[in-house]
Amino acid sequence: MTTSGPCNAPDVVDVVALGESMVTFLPSRPGRLADVPSFDRGIGGAESNVACALAAAGHAVKWVSRVGADGFGDHLVETVGGYGVDVSAVRRDPARPTGVYFRTAGDRATDAHEVAYYRAGSAASVMAPGNVDLTAVRAGRILHLSGITAALSDDCLALLWELTAPRPNRPLVSFDVNFRPGLWRDTDGPRVLLDLARRADIVFVGADEARDAWGVRGTRALAAALPEPDILVVKQGGGGAVAFDRGAGEDIGEDIDQGFGKGVDRGFDQGAEYGVDRDLDRGLGKDTDGTATHAPAPHVDVVAAVGAGDAFAAGFLSGTLRGLPLRDRLRHGHLWAAAALTAPGDLAPPPARDHADRLVALDDDVWGTLRLGPGWTQAAKRAEEEVRTP
Repeated sequence: MTTSGPCNAPDVVDVVALGESMVTFLPSRPGRLADVPSFDRGIGGAESNVACALAAAGHAVKWVSRVGADGFGDHLVETVGGYGVDVSAVRRDPARPTGVYFRTAGDRATDAHEVAYYRAGSAASVMAPGNVDLTAVRAGRILHLSGITAALSDDCLALLWELTAPRPNRPLVSFDVNFRPGLWRDTDGPRVLLDLARRADIVFVGADEARDAWGVRGTRALAAALPEPDILVVKQGGGGAVAFDRGAGEDIGEDIDQGFGKGVDRGFDQGAEYGVDRDLDRGLGKDTDGTATHAPAPHVDVVAAVGAGDAFAAGFLSGTLRGLPLRDRLRHGHLWAAAALTAPGDLAPPPARDHADRLVALDDDVWGTLRLGPGWTQAAKRAEEEVRTP
């Protein structure tokens, strides 16, 4: 199919990521926030994390957001830009601050973990169709969004409705559900997230998120509840990830190159259901139509359980942009997540492409024996440098 659209624009990039990023204060030692004497400054934001990881891997990426006209806003723009991300569409707001948050060093899944957000009334929370550069937002092969933005304000939600609306020549929309119960002002959050996911082309959701938000348990039930996206990726933590390819027989890579997602001529398949066999629910095999693929996660010695979901999405999208098979996209997602899990903070450089490609190409038995610990990405880089050095 031939179409004119954003991918014919001279300033087209691989991925545009839209969302709030905040300055993050990480504790200097473990303990309650009340007891930590000092903090190290970093940055955090689901969409900017994805943007930074993709840019560090050599993709052309633009981040669209709003920050305050303050020092923290300067730090965010400079840091994200330092990864190679185009920050020209980030707007400064002289009347509202840049959001910040503090967190403890513990795992987010434990009761001891604390996070203190100071983002109410932030510059990013007033993003709306009328105050962001929609041309810049749509000038990408993929537009990456998350449910966090939808939770920030009615204006932000209106922006996501606008960006996910079916229209001709729409970029492929990638949507990470990112259900954060504490951010939603009412009980409509789960329904809003489900409706947004149904309008996207590529959806990432954790099995635990689906259970907590929608009461859906198991990959079979989740695939039936979300039949509309072309690609549905269900993350299962240490159990790996399952990807349902509803575009089997179609080339989603061709869609990316031609610059369109769900337009008025590519409506939603509301009636489709994708049954999977029992092996898939146990993390094995494919469904009977061959449209679901499972990739186990490697064993990881975790340093900090933050940023892994964003890194996984970035790795999967990188593989999508490269036109890799679905299993390889999932494995790249796992490797990029492992890079984040084995480093402190929300951001970590992804593995070098050649190294990751070699690991992704391993046969299933060898892949199942992988164990990745702190410094694994740098160790491979150093080994390659030693080989090149006479």
